[in-house]
Amino acid sequence: MYSDQSALDLVALVGAPNVGKTTLYNWLTNSKFKTVNYPGATVEYAVGRSAERLEANCYFMDTPGTYSLFPKSSDEEVTLRALYDQHEQGQVKKIICVVDGSQLDRHLLLAEQIYLSGFPMVLVVTMADLLTKNNLKLNIEALEQKFNGPVVLFDGVLGGGLKELIQKMKELELTQPTKLPAWSHDQIQEKIEMIRELSSRVYGDADSKSVYKRTEQVDRWLLHQYFGLAFFFVIMSLLFSSIFWLAKPFMGMIDFSFTWLGNQAVALAPNSLLTDFLAHGLIASLGAVSVFAPQIFILFFGIGILESTGYLARAATLIDKPFSKLGLSGRSFVPILSGFACAVPAMMATRNISSKRDRMITNFIIPLMTCSARLPVYALLLSFAFKDAAAWKQGVALALLYLGSLFLGSLVAGILNKILAKSEMSLFMMELPIYRIPRWKILFHDSLSRTKTYLLRAGPVIFVFAVIIWAGTTFPNYSTENKSEKMESSYLGQVGRSIGPVFEPMGIDWRVGAGLLSAFAAREVFVSSMAIVFNVSGEDEESQAQGLLKSMKEAKLPNGQLLFTLASVSGLIVFFMIALQCMSTFSVAIKENGSWKFALIQLISFNVIGYILAVSVVQGFKSLGLG
Repeated sequence: MYSDQSALDLVALVGAPNVGKTTLYNWLTNSKFKTVNYPGATVEYAVGRSAERLEANCYFMDTPGTYSLFPKSSDEEVTLRALYDQHEQGQVKKIICVVDGSQLDRHLLLAEQIYLSGFPMVLVVTMADLLTKNNLKLNIEALEQKFNGPVVLFDGVLGGGLKELIQKMKELELTQPTKLPAWSHDQIQEKIEMIRELSSRVYGDADSKSVYKRTEQVDRWLLHQYFGLAFFFVIMSLLFSSIFWLAKPFMGMIDFSFTWLGNQAVALAPNSLLTDFLAHGLIASLGAVSVFAPQIFILFFGIGILESTGYLARAATLIDKPFSKLGLSGRSFVPILSGFACAVPAMMATRNISSKRDRMITNFIIPLMTCSARLPVYALLLSFAFKDAAAWKQGVALALLYLGSLFLGSLVAGILNKILAKSEMSLFMMELPIYRIPRWKILFHDSLSRTKTYLLRAGPVIFVFAVIIWAGTTFPNYSTENKSEKMESSYLGQVGRSIGPVFEPMGIDWRVGAGLLSAFAAREVFVSSMAIVFNVSGEDEESQAQGLLKSMKEAKLPNGQLLFTLASVSGLIVFFMIALQCMSTFSVAIKENGSWKFALIQLISFNVIGYILAVSVVQGFKSLGLG
């Protein structure tokens, strides 16, 4: 064990994306690390203590991938700051520069910049296993002479070269680094020529491209002009489907567990306010936080598979051109697709987008995607609207809602692309790595770590909002046994009545308005709120749904007109389609964008636009005599 943590050196791993830097980091830290946001940014970096078996006695920092110490993106800016700023573990004392052994001509320019900045450096050449497999022997001496320091070959599969790396790192003498002044165009061209000449000496007569033969064969299909997009949509559809159906049983188990706990709490003292708070406030709120965990884990695990195999870079390349028309890049597709399952993990997935502008636009439109929380609401409203029609018509209507959300998202993205000034050039550079088999243990641990991060960050905000909703529906007449009377006299019911005139243009009254307000805890709460408001009960969900549909059919406004009509139901569908009612999404928007302003603009604009369009639809239907 380390006796004095404050005395441990901080060593930074620096390299371009997909060079094997994170794989090396996982070996060095034995996969025990914490991932944090850099101060003032949403870009993540990881810090971990060296594995005890290595006897390195230091901390390692895995910086975001960068091509240069002259930053052109937020990721590269964070990497540069990380090298010179003060951290909890101190300042960076040494650097491990990681380069891909099969693409030295691309990556040695970064090594040259680190060397000239004066940092003590060990140059690590990855893909040693593939180099050996393809009979490529590098002239390591040429690299050591150029950078006047140690060079180590590393095998990311078996960890070969790890002990040598630690030994060479310990032997480095500490120096005082400086920031490089910006290079002129002529200096850059001169350095590029120097790197090309150095790479040719390192490879000698060997063909470094032989490593990519099998990858190129696979890419003939996956990057094909026509078949490539077909494979892309199949693979991404499988990812999306897995987030939805694979998570469903786990989410069901979590929901069942918290429901069971709530029932047990109520059974302790059925008429006690304390047990009611425990069951419907505390336990239900914790359940609302935890129920998203399976989707988040599966999302990051799936993305991890695509990333570690090398396909994610290709997917981003394929979709970049059509997305660029909307002010987005290829990196935006996976988060947007994930938004159809849940906006919470989808927003977290935008961390892979290097451009701050592209990341903001993507985060802004994700809540418009038809998430799984909308499905119970759509099922109820479409069942009412098509109550006497064939079942396939409901399916077609639901499909149109999904397509409509994509259209709306594209429209909003296009508008934002025209409005927002391009303060930074949006560069889309993507290395296409060799196809590799994932390291499942590391992948599982990383997905688990990201899921834990979600629970710790978003959980408290979600919990607070859920408890507020419970209090609003419980007080002041918490002892009233009749659920309908209790709801009507509750604070939430009173608020619903006071703002009832706001809902009248939508063709609804305070009862549905209270349901809309309760839906801000979670959209699917709308259905259960309607059941409480209309005093509907049943032995199971199916009988409760049928009872609710019957009550909706008979419900009337004070003037005697039917409450639920084709017009009012269509208005509700439009409102749920656009409005941002999910407080978990709101809280994550704050966390991921580092701004209350962004989240508030998103919350207010979507709800106002949703309301205006819903009113327009209702009044339009009524003018046509369909109200």
